[in-house]
Amino acid sequence: MGVALATATPGTSAAASNCAPRDVVVDRLAARYGESRQSIGLGANNAMVEVFASPETGTWTIIVTTAQGLTCMIASGQAFETLAEAPPAPGTDA
Repeated sequence: MGVALATATPGTSAAASNCAPRDVVVDRLAARYGESRQSIGLGANNAMVEVFASPETGTWTIIVTTAQGLTCMIASGQAFETLAEAPPAPGTDA
């Protein structure tokens, strides 16, 4: 997969090459890798964090969309699996 890990925050030059309007990023993930959204949540500063993955190929990508609308690819990899684990019992190590 051609998405690099971006350790910089959105808006810096290192992250700029991994950022685009959300529709462009989502379309590229679907067309190139067959990935669709698997989960979603809110991060710091109301940023939307999404995990995209392909059950067929096992590729995955994490994207973050800022409140200003810029979407950046944060991480990607392979061997994606969907899990439904119960939380650990109180007082036990996770």
